[in-house]
Amino acid sequence: MSRTVVVVGGGYGGSAVAKALDAEADVVLVDPRDAFVNTAGSLRALTKPDWAGAMFFPYDQWLRRGTLVRERVVSADPGGVTLASGRRIQGDYLVLATGSSYTYPAKPASDSMDEVVEDLRRTHKELAGAERVLILGAGPVGLELAGEIKEAWPHKHVTVVDPAERLLAAFPEEMRRELHRQLDELDIHLRLGTGLTATPPTEPARAETFTVTTTGGEEITADIWFRAHGVQVNSDYLADGRLTTRNQRGQVPVTDTLNVRGYEHVYAIGDITDVPEAKMAGYAMQHAEVVARNILAQMRGERPEATYQPLPHPMILLPLGPRGGVGQLPSPEGPVVVPAETVSAYKGADLFTSRLTEQFGAA
Repeated sequence: MSRTVVVVGGGYGGSAVAKALDAEADVVLVDPRDAFVNTAGSLRALTKPDWAGAMFFPYDQWLRRGTLVRERVVSADPGGVTLASGRRIQGDYLVLATGSSYTYPAKPASDSMDEVVEDLRRTHKELAGAERVLILGAGPVGLELAGEIKEAWPHKHVTVVDPAERLLAAFPEEMRRELHRQLDELDIHLRLGTGLTATPPTEPARAETFTVTTTGGEEITADIWFRAHGVQVNSDYLADGRLTTRNQRGQVPVTDTLNVRGYEHVYAIGDITDVPEAKMAGYAMQHAEVVARNILAQMRGERPEATYQPLPHPMILLPLGPRGGVGQLPSPEGPVVVPAETVSAYKGADLFTSRLTEQFGAA
């Protein structure tokens, strides 16, 4: 007898678990978008609009038996979910995979593929005409955006401002030195340990010349600016407490089998979990593997025994354009700092496109 698995959210983790269970269960994937979006490619699509088509993998290309419901969930409980339209979807298993939101253009603002592409093309035109670019936030997103801009327009003056005193403070000095070297080589101007006395007076991602002052008293004039900070977990639909409680970050408590605590048939994966690790696409897809194995075991009447343990050290692949970047990867001997060539091979060259095409591309 087939079981219904309701997957809330079709991002990296949700799509992976839906794909893994599609042939074995009645999968209902609930997401307002019309395609899985490889958001890792957003920044390159901004600087190279013709590349944008590689970001999208329409759900109907790879969800063969399952059903896509293009709506938003407004409440969840142990028996299923309630949609914004009032419709209710019941399931034998429930997987929470709603991820997190981030400022545009790192994550698209629209639920439609066509509108996402149009947004990126419009912003590309704004950026193309701007000679001086200000980026607020020197985390991985801000630095990757700076690298993509310099790859497309080496002559542009790019300044990155962040109150943090050090770049990527959780990583080893060896990696930070190499990161600074590459940023200097690209002529990307860092202003660390300082913020702005006021937010720029113009809209982000729109070309209009302005001048701002740092808390250190320096004036910076730019023609366009981008915000590269501010992650928000997408878990408002759990606010009523009918399913679980959330921590201060909006995350839900999970066990090592990635069950939402208190339930054997409810799981959570990706950014919405309280797993103590950086929230990255690769981790979400690993969560999906664990959850798919456990649900399949339960459907067979077996005990779910797949577990997930976060790595003891942080991992990162930070491209600076298709050929540059820094990274740290796990190894049997412990974490290893890897060169730009490795970052390019694993991520920077195609931003996971080939891997995702293999997994979610049209048959």
